[in-house]
Amino acid sequence: MRQYDLPSLYRSTIGFDRLFSMLEQVSGGETQSYPPYNIERVDENAYRLTVAAAGFSADDLSIEVKENALTLFGEKKVADGELPTEMVYRGIAARAFERRFQLADFVQVTGASLENGLLHVDLVREIPEAKKPRLIPINARPANDQKIEAKKAA
Repeated sequence: MRQYDLPSLYRSTIGFDRLFSMLEQVSGGETQSYPPYNIERVDENAYRLTVAAAGFSADDLSIEVKENALTLFGEKKVADGELPTEMVYRGIAARAFERRFQLADFVQVTGASLENGLLHVDLVREIPEAKKPRLIPINARPANDQKIEAKKAA
C-alpha cells in the first residue's frame, strides 16, 4: 500500500496541514541528487550542512528559511560585459539548483560560509525553557501529621 488518500484526511482534521504536506513531499518519489551534500552532528544540539557548490560564488547562492524549511538556491550569474565562451567539454556542473531541507522544531540557522567550493550552513537546536523537561518536587507530609477521620455509619 503506497498510495494514501490524503485529501480525505484534510476534511476530518484541523491543524495538521504541515504534517500532510510533508507526507505528500516524501511520497512524491522525486529524489534530488544535485548538488551533493553532507549533514554532520557537531555537538549535541549543533549541526552543519555542507553542500558541494563548486563553481558558484557567494553572489550566485542564496539561503532562505521559512516555516521550518531551509531552501538553498544556486544560479550562475553572468557578469556584465563578460563574453560567453564555447565549452568543448563540461564536466563541472554549473546548472541552477534549488535544494530543500525540512528543519525540526526549534532548529535555527546560525550562519553560513563558502570555502573551497563548499557551502557550510550551521544549525543549532535551541529548545525554549518552557519546552524543556523539568523536575516537579513532591511535597509529602510527615507521618505524624496525617489524620485518619472516620465517620460512624448511621
